[in-house]
Amino acid sequence: MTAIRATFAKPRPSLEPADPSSSRRLPLGPFANPVVGSVTAAAFFAVCAAALVSLTGNPKAGAPVVRLSLAHLVATSAPPGWREALPGETAGEAPYGAATVPLSETSLSDAQSIDNGGSAFITISGDTRFDSAEGFGGAGLPQAPIAGLFAQGPSGMLPVIGPDGRSPFDAYARPATAAAGKPHVALIIGGLGLNSKTTREAISSLPPEVTLSFVPYADGLQGWIDMARAAGHEVLLETPMEPKDYPDNDPGPNTLMADGQAQETTQRLDWVLSRAAGYFGVTNYLGSKFVQSPAAMAIFEGELKQRGLAFIDDGSAAHVGGGVPRASADRIVDDQLDGGAIDAQLAALETQASRGGQALGSGFAYPITLQEVAKWTGGLQAKGIQLTPASAIATRR
Repeated sequence: MTAIRATFAKPRPSLEPADPSSSRRLPLGPFANPVVGSVTAAAFFAVCAAALVSLTGNPKAGAPVVRLSLAHLVATSAPPGWREALPGETAGEAPYGAATVPLSETSLSDAQSIDNGGSAFITISGDTRFDSAEGFGGAGLPQAPIAGLFAQGPSGMLPVIGPDGRSPFDAYARPATAAAGKPHVALIIGGLGLNSKTTREAISSLPPEVTLSFVPYADGLQGWIDMARAAGHEVLLETPMEPKDYPDNDPGPNTLMADGQAQETTQRLDWVLSRAAGYFGVTNYLGSKFVQSPAAMAIFEGELKQRGLAFIDDGSAAHVGGGVPRASADRIVDDQLDGGAIDAQLAALETQASRGGQALGSGFAYPITLQEVAKWTGGLQAKGIQLTPASAIATRR
């Protein structure tokens, strides 16, 4: 910003020009009075400063914000072309469809909730599965939070095991019935909540058996989770964990650090867990260093066990037990952002499930991934393979 500076010189004894022989006089008029001139100059300075602030100032300056680099939206070893595959977020996106989903009290009280015009309802995409005439009676999951499964924490509501022993894992996981003799495949789609277009598309275009994973920094997070559960999707919450190249690769605020003290790790995890309600467990966001620390993981999984949550990782923590419901992805389906490559990974999941009885895949909410997964899931039944939620694969180790 260009600074404007007014310099006030000591008034001259006379307003005559310095050269007495000159007959020219300055056209000062009323400003010949030194008091009037000083006041005028000060007013001029204030007006100019206000104009500069209005042109260059930030009207939201001072408001708390979270800025995430695009590089942090994917795993450390991001697939080639990931940046180009991320959809743009444009102002004034296309309106939602006709169907509506009631929001929980949590989302209604969230200052960062999804903009829904002041209504207590959020409209969902125009997919026919969400037609208001059909409703959500069949596929929808109970609205969160469920009574007895939450308690107030320092940063918000936290999940707890109910007085009757029911855990959030039991309550918020999607019920699944295993078909006898059929191999099972499960798939997690993550990175949701940061881009409204792909988040809506994942919720509306993918079968309810696909597990959806949300970023804790997303605006309107509770609203998105309400929407996903109303469509039948069970939900995971992504937990930022320290990678080996931290801080060059920074997962974001409240990252769990490998060498963090027990109290600090618990406080940071509680902050993440208090962002919303309705998830049956958490998954790692980065964390190549954190998951390799036995001490750090013991604190982390001890907290999850106390709160009745599962831990489903992207494959980087397959060696970890901990006494909580656990599952690890067998493969990342979109480590190459090409339709044929994604199809090949999905086919490999089928093969693995046929040989071992079950398989779990993980992917990111790229448009190409959503497109290929939607096609793939539509053909599983004809192949004799059952699509199942990730929670159904989780076991206690």
